[in-house]
Amino acid sequence: MSNSVDFDGRPFHFIGIGGIGMSALAYVLANKQLPVSGSDKYPNHITKRLESIGVNIFDRQEANNLLFFRSPTPTSTNEVYLEKQGKIHNIEQGMTPQVVCSTAINNNNSEYKAALELGCPIFHRSDVLAALIALHHSIAVAGTHGKTTTSSLVGYMLLETGLDPTIIVGGEVNAWKGNARVGQSQYLVAEADESDGSLIKHSPKIGIITNIELDHPDHYETLEEVVDIFLKFAKQCEIVVGCNDCSTVRNRLKPTISYSIHSNTDADYSVTDIDYHAEGTTALVWEKGTVLGVLKLCLLGHHNLSNALAAVAIGRNLGLEFEDIAKGLASFIGARRRFELRGEVNGITFIDDYAHHPSEIRVTLAAAKLLLQPGERIVVVFQPHRYSRTLTFLYEFAQSFAFADAVVITKIYSAGEADLGLVSGEKLAKEIGKYHKQVIYQPSLTNVCDCLLQTLCPGDLTLFLGAGNLNQVIPEVINTLRQPATATS
Repeated sequence: MSNSVDFDGRPFHFIGIGGIGMSALAYVLANKQLPVSGSDKYPNHITKRLESIGVNIFDRQEANNLLFFRSPTPTSTNEVYLEKQGKIHNIEQGMTPQVVCSTAINNNNSEYKAALELGCPIFHRSDVLAALIALHHSIAVAGTHGKTTTSSLVGYMLLETGLDPTIIVGGEVNAWKGNARVGQSQYLVAEADESDGSLIKHSPKIGIITNIELDHPDHYETLEEVVDIFLKFAKQCEIVVGCNDCSTVRNRLKPTISYSIHSNTDADYSVTDIDYHAEGTTALVWEKGTVLGVLKLCLLGHHNLSNALAAVAIGRNLGLEFEDIAKGLASFIGARRRFELRGEVNGITFIDDYAHHPSEIRVTLAAAKLLLQPGERIVVVFQPHRYSRTLTFLYEFAQSFAFADAVVITKIYSAGEADLGLVSGEKLAKEIGKYHKQVIYQPSLTNVCDCLLQTLCPGDLTLFLGAGNLNQVIPEVINTLRQPATATS
């Protein structure tokens, strides 16, 4: 792949543009008045958003897509959009685009093969992000868990305090109506992913590391391999902000600025007088032994207090007053699929969350427990994500549902992995059953819907957990429950 991204006017073409990471980059580039196109077999609301700002979207992945910008006159949606605003770039006739791919695109993809044959510059998604990071006063948020919420909190704080950042995150946030926004300042906040090893491409001004665990056994065999990636990333950051509550971060990375939700540590930023309640979290924030003030959050749970404390550390490093930081963070309501309220019907509450690792499941259930009244239940619906992850953490998954009153497990979402016959959703359900008295296996999403309609009752808090497509069933369940019962004679 090429190693020099051109931001001077050469077109970009994204293969698989509808993905959460790819679409964020495409949005930023298009808003920087660059010609952008992309293909995706499954158009969605994200691709529609890109079309609304002039990105040309193809619903098929084929070689001809790469010839689109060769026209001597503006014919693409993006070019016409830019021309109308007097911002059209001079695209050299016959110029092929820079092609951007994610790890999900393999060598057999027809567009990818055509790009090689045409001699297009080809970049991994992380190459484009790294180039953008290098152009800004960048804050890159890394870590096994909490990246999306932490980067969203930091971005939201900078936005609310008037610093007008560019933001690239792995989730959708209502405050900027998507997974990216383009600001006019020098600041860029980006989520930096370690899943495929590309984290080491980034050299931000400030790097945040929330925690380190083994989460992607499809790419890493041991925790030590994961630690090595984070060590390399940390060396490329001018400042490292790290969570002392993770022993690996504390002992192996030795961050420049540290934070902890425990007052008995030597962290630069810590909290006392913590109150976790159904409306959110309140805590007294300390900076190197000096009280800064009270932080109030709409977010639930100790993991989100930790994420917010990272944002406080960033704000203070950038010279913001704590009062302004606290005011900015107080109104942040979270990103989509991060404990997202999807609806309430017949006294049953529906929450959608991206948790797909045992550690994430435990903290999400602990947060959910804060919402319960006496006699109410937590009903968890979990879709395991990837065969490799399910097999590697089978024992840990089995013990991570302690706070749930009932657990529904469905088949594994493969995420493109081959089924080697070593693990299944049914096997996971049986393992959970060794530690939990009420576990139900449902092989399909249709079965899940039918099961929930028979199982749920008023007062239930229903959590849909997983990084796959499980949340597609939520509207169906809600809509069916809203329909009046059919009278029987």
